[in-house]
Amino acid sequence: MKVLFVDTVHPLLWEGLTRNGYECVEADDLTKEQIQQIIADFHGIIIRSRFKIDSTFLDACNNLKFIARSGSGLENIDVQYAEQKGITCFNSAEGNAQAVAEHALGMLLSLFNNLNKVDSEVRSGIWKREKNRGHELSGKTIGIIGYGNNGRAFAKVLQGFGCTVLAYDKYLESFNTNWAEQVELQLIFQKADVLSLHIPLTEETTFLFNDNFLGNFKKSIYLINTSRGKCVDTKTILRGLKNKKISGACLDVFDFEKTSFEQIEKSKALKKLISTDKVILSPHIAGWTFESYEKLSKILLSKILLNH
Repeated sequence: MKVLFVDTVHPLLWEGLTRNGYECVEADDLTKEQIQQIIADFHGIIIRSRFKIDSTFLDACNNLKFIARSGSGLENIDVQYAEQKGITCFNSAEGNAQAVAEHALGMLLSLFNNLNKVDSEVRSGIWKREKNRGHELSGKTIGIIGYGNNGRAFAKVLQGFGCTVLAYDKYLESFNTNWAEQVELQLIFQKADVLSLHIPLTEETTFLFNDNFLGNFKKSIYLINTSRGKCVDTKTILRGLKNKKISGACLDVFDFEKTSFEQIEKSKALKKLISTDKVILSPHIAGWTFESYEKLSKILLSKILLNH
């Protein structure tokens, strides 16, 4: 079975497949058009987010059996069309859940305690204690929307902080976990001090967090988004910060990211985010640790060997 690697991943995936009789071919230096010309010869493809695998591309995949994405979402793959053609699609969301959870927690603690701001001030010789009084996580109510791998991992790392964790997932009947209380969305609207999104990007979740959604919250909230940028309307964040419906935001992803997540579009909204110290920003790296890099490939290897 021939497998085409169109993105760079941890080498243990290549090594593991080769050891089990697969023929692996590297193509991360080829364009999508060049790959489309040769894909008919391959039975599997390994990808992260370099390009979209759309219906046109899939029509060229005459012998493809599986598409394996190193990462969480599958939004860059036309999964429905692929499955119609008998192509299995899977990801490795389990591999970076802990990294995402720890990153979300780190961003929130930094924001609560003004750590980015005061670090810059002290380095500049500014010593302001009272103006940088922080908040404790203890006693806060954390609302989690989306209780898959990442949502569960975030709920788990919150244990020990003395906060209440409420979780809502439209597509799960039962959580079977002691890390969070399963609730309806309305209770999160009423009780949450912090909202953390752990949802895939779908037609349903695109710009889910908009002005109408924000208006449902009884309290001013802190927002954490480590899911996908287009789940949140950045303009809603800016308006929320201005009218105090949002107390602060931890943003690892943005609605003006390019498809590959490697670049970001220039935006007036981004300039405004940068200008306020009420947000913590990072470049889509919540799930991108040295440990998760290896785990993502381990999980893909096990899924490929199990199913193909």
